Amino acid sequence: MDNTKQPGVSHQTSETALGAVPPALPAKKRSRWYLPVKIKFALAVGFSLLWGVLSFYLARRWLADMGAVFGAVWAYLILFGIAILPGFMNAFMMSSLLMDRRPAFHPAAGPLPGISILVAAYNEEDNIAQTVESIAKQAYPGALQVIVVNDGSSDGTAAVLDGLEYPWLEVLHLPQNMGKARALTEGLTHVHHSLTVTVDGDSYLYRRALENLVYRYLSDPPSTRAVAGAVLVRNSRTNLVTRIQEWDYFHGIAATKRIQSLYQGTLVAQGAFSVYDTGVLRQVGGWPHSVGEDIVLTWAILKSGYRVGFAENACLFTNAPTTWRQFIRQRQRWSRGLIEAFKAHWQLLFKPRMTTLFIWWNLLFPYMDLVYTFAFLPGLVLALFGIRWIAGPMTLLVLPMAMLINVLMYRIQNRMFTEQGLKVRRNRLGFVCYSLLYGLVLQPACVVGYAQEFVTRSKRWGTK
Repeated sequence: MDNTKQPGVSHQTSETALGAVPPALPAKKRSRWYLPVKIKFALAVGFSLLWGVLSFYLARRWLADMGAVFGAVWAYLILFGIAILPGFMNAFMMSSLLMDRRPAFHPAAGPLPGISILVAAYNEEDNIAQTVESIAKQAYPGALQVIVVNDGSSDGTAAVLDGLEYPWLEVLHLPQNMGKARALTEGLTHVHHSLTVTVDGDSYLYRRALENLVYRYLSDPPSTRAVAGAVLVRNSRTNLVTRIQEWDYFHGIAATKRIQSLYQGTLVAQGAFSVYDTGVLRQVGGWPHSVGEDIVLTWAILKSGYRVGFAENACLFTNAPTTWRQFIRQRQRWSRGLIEAFKAHWQLLFKPRMTTLFIWWNLLFPYMDLVYTFAFLPGLVLALFGIRWIAGPMTLLVLPMAMLINVLMYRIQNRMFTEQGLKVRRNRLGFVCYSLLYGLVLQPACVVGYAQEFVTRSKRWGTK
């Protein structure tokens, strides 16, 4: 583990730090100025609509110029895809983050409930022992069962697992590679406890991660049936690719889950680190055989009428893709998972709840990615030659809001890190590339992923 104070995230890995059992957490009194969640939602939507209307008003001349070149229909599609909708979403995120107040944990009386941890491992001989060791160092104050499913690995994963000796560890060796979803579902048949946690085979649990995850599950509204943990990049020092992803996990992904949980429904309880109600897992049939098994499963839980939360202080560090090729394949898989979720659970578009807004946002992502790839990127090239049909001065309206959001996300995450005994390492180059260049690779990759879901039936394990 990298503990330097250079760019990225520093964290302790000593057994004492990871194994400390905290005292019961005191309940906090509700603030006198507490705003109900529905009021916050209405305020965020109202502010975002005002921002969108203002942006459209200021863009009238730009719209007319594009219409003269491309026609009115294409001009509207381009304008909304690269300015109006992103501006609306950024305004909603900023206002929501400003109003977000994470609910306090309820104090626990006695030990926490027993949990069963499922770890699907495929060719993880270099990482799986540390992953299991990090679970051991948690000293979780409740009954513990850990099931590692060796999904037909072709390296030395089986030998490493057979050499581990923990009283709570069970190892299942599958005769051939079946894919992550089927491996987890097979492990589910051996689960003994009412709560099931999933952990990736190349990850490391930070201190009290399991405890904080379960505390959040128990403290959230009674309809909660899953809670996503906070996944951060473990190998951020490797190269520029991982340095850039560090900011995506630290900023974008964490902020999105925080906002979605504020409005009672995180859309992805990621397989890398989440807790689920075991009974509900079995009720929906476990993890579906799909490329994006975690998002399809989460949407199945939401469609069943349950809530999914987010524990921002339950931290797990995982290995991110180290090459652009691996990164592109990962994001293509995530994009395919989104389309799979819509295919299986399109009814969520018409479910009357606050998080339905985010389902519609996801429906708009393919359109926005297409416009970005086939209109905005060529527009940037044209702008270099003085032709500002698409990428003109009005596109800069989105940038101030995006910068404010990044500042706000950093302050929120930095405060959480301080509370957990973590430090944010300097990573200026990664942040600059994340802010300016990330979309140049990410959004075209997503477009390819959307297309792949309609032209191929392969459901391979792939990359994270």
